[in-house]
Amino acid sequence: MLALLYGCGLRCSELRNLLIKDADLDRKQLHIRQGKGRKDRYVPLCDLLVRGIEQHIASQHPVQWLFNGNHSEGKVVGLSARGVQWVVRQTRKQSGIGKEVTTHTLRHSYATHLLEMGMDIMTLKDLLGHVDIQTTLVYLHVGHYDKKTPFSPLERLYAITQ
Repeated sequence: MLALLYGCGLRCSELRNLLIKDADLDRKQLHIRQGKGRKDRYVPLCDLLVRGIEQHIASQHPVQWLFNGNHSEGKVVGLSARGVQWVVRQTRKQSGIGKEVTTHTLRHSYATHLLEMGMDIMTLKDLLGHVDIQTTLVYLHVGHYDKKTPFSPLERLYAITQ
């Protein structure tokens, strides 16, 4: 759960609504259905996440939802928001981290780290499922970037032709 929240930048509701069929392990992508704003999107899965999902499915044997919640009237239902928050809270406590960590902290870290690693803002906007670029631009203000020495594009073009 935590690896998907951080590794795919998922909202809590998006994690809770994941169906087994949404994880395309061959194509290494996760289909997010009806995220915020009722939009669908795809996010990439790294090899580590693919292996984790395979192990989770093999050990937990989910039937419909990727993460099962409590049984309700004999039916298995998806995990509740409280259930996800409990897992995040317990993991934080067990790890000895004193700082508050939430599902949104993991999403926020995903976005900030991708920008710091050089991802362009428009690609990040799409990965996060934002409708408005202004929502994504918030992450530009919190990231730590190496200052580059200012240069003229003419310098670079001239250097290429020599």
